[in-house]
Amino acid sequence: MKLHELSPAPGSVKEAKRKGRGAGSGNGKTAGKGHKGQNARSGGGVRPGFEGGQMPLQRRLPKRGFTNIYAKEYACVNVSALDVFEDGATVDAAALKAKGLIKKQLDGVKILGNGEVTRKLTVVAAKFTETAKEKIEAAGGKAEVK
Repeated sequence: MKLHELSPAPGSVKEAKRKGRGAGSGNGKTAGKGHKGQNARSGGGVRPGFEGGQMPLQRRLPKRGFTNIYAKEYACVNVSALDVFEDGATVDAAALKAKGLIKKQLDGVKILGNGEVTRKLTVVAAKFTETAKEKIEAAGGKAEVK
């Protein structure tokens, strides 16, 4: 197959409606806009969310909650996921990202205590849960807070 042989699937591409091209076209004169009114005018129409003067939905619904703009968001990894590393390896954010265990570093990495770790690792992270720290040290590794 070559570039010039490419074409869309049959029936998937429709001819554009040519509005305002005479009475015979079936879409002449007012071009499907009806007679006068706001939507018939050039530049006419209403903004998104406008409900004709009725109190719009986004203003009728109550506001809920609060977002703390100073909250830190951590990339979380369970200790069970750390078994992909070799014995004696140093595990930090860059190593976790290279193995695909985290997508973004965010405000740091937090190690959670779900599962078991069998390898002796030096784990460098922003935060550890108590159980994660215990499990890493029980396996002979070190948990270092960066």
